[in-house]
Formats: sequence, structure tokens, C-alpha cells
Amino acid sequence: MTSPMPNLRRIIWLASYPKSGNTWMRSLLAHYFMPPGQAPDINNLRRFTTADVRQDFFDAAAGRPFASKSVKEWLQVRDKAVRLIAASKPGTHFVKTHCQAVQYMGHDLIPPAVTAGAVYILRNPFDLAPSFARHQSADIDTAIERMTNPETMMGTDTGIRDAMGRWDDHVRTWTSAPGLPCHVVRYEDLLKKPAKVMRGLLDFLSVKPDAAKLARAIKATTFEAMKKQEEKHGFLERPAGMSAFFAKGQAGVWREDLSPAQVARLRDAFMPTLRQWYPELLDETADFAAASDKG
Repeated sequence: MTSPMPNLRRIIWLASYPKSGNTWMRSLLAHYFMPPGQAPDINNLRRFTTADVRQDFFDAAAGRPFASKSVKEWLQVRDKAVRLIAASKPGTHFVKTHCQAVQYMGHDLIPPAVTAGAVYILRNPFDLAPSFARHQSADIDTAIERMTNPETMMGTDTGIRDAMGRWDDHVRTWTSAPGLPCHVVRYEDLLKKPAKVMRGLLDFLSVKPDAAKLARAIKATTFEAMKKQEEKHGFLERPAGMSAFFAKGQAGVWREDLSPAQVARLRDAFMPTLRQWYPELLDETADFAAASDKG
């Protein structure tokens, strides 16, 4: 008689488009849930959480050191790798992803069989564009092009990929995935009211908030604290060619970083999603973009 398959619905995805606050969220959760003094620095976050691009899980899933230029092979090995990730801890645990919550070439990027829920970290595309440009070592126009391209992918040197696609599709696939318990956190709200936002997130996780632990976690993971860590120790997740991962970390930087034409491009590309998630930016970005008609 065969033993029953274990229930692997253990992954709580920490999902975001790159440069939306995923590292900050992972650090906050690590400082909240781990014992005082044991929370990892930015280079040891894998002690608390993991990611769906981990080379060691892909090596184990492939049965050899994984390296491939084929998207099809990445998808086949990914199916097994995420099962291994789900099985790597006995209870629910957090896993970072930049993939969309879609079926891609016949494969579920976020398989229901390993998924307990998701926290989706959302950042407005006007602030995201200059940050994503630095992340990609590209100019802002190229970054906007990638944010509006349904085929956009990033990848490791060995061919483990993040299938991100367009920013608005990314938001939509996560926030409206059928049957997926998903809690949305806006980066801008986390900056403004971290305690309130984190209490809402802990409620979603069915964890009774502890005010003292929460205050400690917030203090330990201010942008300045994480920037200092990077300056002192570097940051292993920083892409090659990027001078600093933690650059500005503010909301509203688009006013200095983007041209009116670039703001107009983002508005044109993403208007329905902006209406739903960032209605407070519509008037100001419309006025800003209008300057391109006069210039």
C-alpha cells in the first residue's frame, strides 16, 4: 500500500515586480518572527526565507548542476524545484518570487498544489521605473519598455528565470488569481505607516500582533539601516553593474527622475491598473505629463 502524498501547500509567496520592496518585506518579517539577535542581515535572508531562483534547489531537482538556455527546460525543472522548496520546511514558510501568477507554456508558475497564500507587494510604476532602470543598468526609457513588454524576463547566469511580463499584468495576475488567498501591501503605505500595514499583514497570516516585537522589527529595517548594511557588507542579490541596491527608497521620486513624456508613457500603458490601485496619483501625473505637450 502506497503512503499518501504529503500536503505541500506550505508556501506563502512574497511576490512583487522587482524593486517594489520585497527585500524590505523579507527583512521585516525575519526581524518580527525570529528571536531577538538572530534575525539575519540582508545577505543572510535565506536563513529565514527562500526564493524560487535558488540554484541549489534547481540542482537537486535536475539531479545535476542546473544550467540551461532553454525556457522549456527551466519550466520542467522549476515544477520539481518548487515542490522541493515547499517540502524543505515542515509548516508554512515564505518564498520570494518575481514571476507572474500565470500558466506559462503549459506550466503553472505558481502551482496551487504548493501554495498556501500570497503577500503581494505593489509599488507605483512612476517610482518603480527609475529604480528598475538602475536595477537593470539601463536608461529609464528602456526600463519603461521592459515594464510594458509582456515577454519581459530576468534570469541568472545558469538560466533560472523570473517571468515577469508587464507591470500591470503582474499586478492583475496576483491580485485577482482565482482561489488564491492574497494580501496586498502598497510600498507607499508601508513607508508611511509601517506599523499599521504590518498589523494588517499579521492579521492576514492569523498571527496576533506583538507591539514590542513589531516596533523592534520596524526600527531594525529602516531604509537607512539596510543601506548602511549594504555599504558595510555589500549585498549578494545586487545585480552586476548596479552601484547600490538601496538607492533612494522613497515615494514620489518620479517627480525628479522622470520626464513629462515618460510619465505620459506610463499613464497610457497602465491607466486601468492606476485607476484601481493609485487613484491619488491620477491628477498630479496628468498635470505633469501635460507639460510634454507644451515643451
